[in-house]
Amino acid sequence: MIEHELDRYWKTVVNTIRDGLMIVDERGVIVAINDALERITGYSRAELIGKDCTVLHCDICENIRCNDGRQWCTLFKGQPVKARQCVFIRKDGSPVHALKNACLLRDDHGDVMGAVETITDITELIEKESQLAAYERQLRSDDSFCGIIGSNPAMRQVFELIANAAQSDAPVIILGESGTGKELAAQAIHQSGDRSAKPFVKVNCAAFTESLLESELFGHVKGAYTGAYRSRVGRFESADGGDIFLDEIGDLPLSTQVKLLRVLEEKIIERVGDATPTPVDVRIITATNHDLRELIAKGTFREDLFFRINVIPIHLPPLRARKEDIPLLADAFFQKIRLKNRKPIRGISNDAMACLLDYPWPGNVRELKSAFEYAFVTCQDAMIQPHHLPPNIYNGGACQQPPPPRSAFNRQEVQRLELLEALEAADGNQSKAAERLGVTRVTVWNRMRRFGVQYKRTIESVGE
Repeated sequence: MIEHELDRYWKTVVNTIRDGLMIVDERGVIVAINDALERITGYSRAELIGKDCTVLHCDICENIRCNDGRQWCTLFKGQPVKARQCVFIRKDGSPVHALKNACLLRDDHGDVMGAVETITDITELIEKESQLAAYERQLRSDDSFCGIIGSNPAMRQVFELIANAAQSDAPVIILGESGTGKELAAQAIHQSGDRSAKPFVKVNCAAFTESLLESELFGHVKGAYTGAYRSRVGRFESADGGDIFLDEIGDLPLSTQVKLLRVLEEKIIERVGDATPTPVDVRIITATNHDLRELIAKGTFREDLFFRINVIPIHLPPLRARKEDIPLLADAFFQKIRLKNRKPIRGISNDAMACLLDYPWPGNVRELKSAFEYAFVTCQDAMIQPHHLPPNIYNGGACQQPPPPRSAFNRQEVQRLELLEALEAADGNQSKAAERLGVTRVTVWNRMRRFGVQYKRTIESVGE
């Protein structure tokens, strides 16, 4: 293709590429853009052509006022930009995280006639990176233990009990209301102990009929009952060397309770239809939301079995008894759901948090997680508001007025003060402030928007 043909098709070429492209004259006035820049910034050609390039509010652009009053970008002082990470502001006020390249354009005599910039939109990558970093911090947080989140003294005691129980082979029983995280606690015991490399087998005792449960736990031999066309290994044998978690132990039938008692005392099982004992090395972890002593009084639970499984009891408090943990849990669920959801929801409003704190949570942590799954479906705004929560939590608008300040919000105030101190020490440089705080620059920018902090970097005037 000859040169004049290339000149003829250059507009088609630049409008085909996915990166934004902008050409400015020697005064910094925009003279040409491509289709991608319109898409990235939200501005039309008519809104940008003829305007100063500062209309995009790029955070790495440094203008120097010369003695004659003209504005010059440092680019025109011979400082090309190569793959610099920056943030633009879209027409709608939202940020665009980008990689920027820029260089001067010169005429045949070598005189500067303008500059060209290319912009690669990396907003989605930055947001994912920020969310993953938040998860890494959460995993290292002092407010969690093996995925269980809480800073309440009762939860601290639970964490200590789990750590100690993990070093023992004694039976553990986890007590608590539905939705308090009993299965998570059982997994934490398994993961923290010497049996972590061996199987962790879960059985819900309420999910099977009496005849099926016995076969499920202990296995059966071929022909043991109608439909038993082949022999089957039970859950106890599958868990050999590891842990078995028997959830809803209070629903275990009396006949099965007798066999479970023998397993605990003799460490052997017998498959249904077979009298041959099979030794098993399994630590038993049980859980229930029932009061087993009441079941014993009613005659539906064996007292001797209760004493065998109640060696290390761990009581999980209901969520209403540890409300100071609600902001921690809410943030964890918000970040986890946002990672899977592409909605640009930035956070939880103070009014919505007040609703969460005022609600009694009969379904405990499980209900709180479900509330955020619901909110991500209904929320079309930048922040989750009270009316985005399930109706029974929002209560028809009763939570619209925020309550007096609570200690639960002190964490946000501390974050705001730390941000101000870091920006002051860094003279408004967001990258340096991020280094001081140990976070990404994107996190600093997000916190500035969340807390309404405006801090402009001071640049001294220089002469020609």
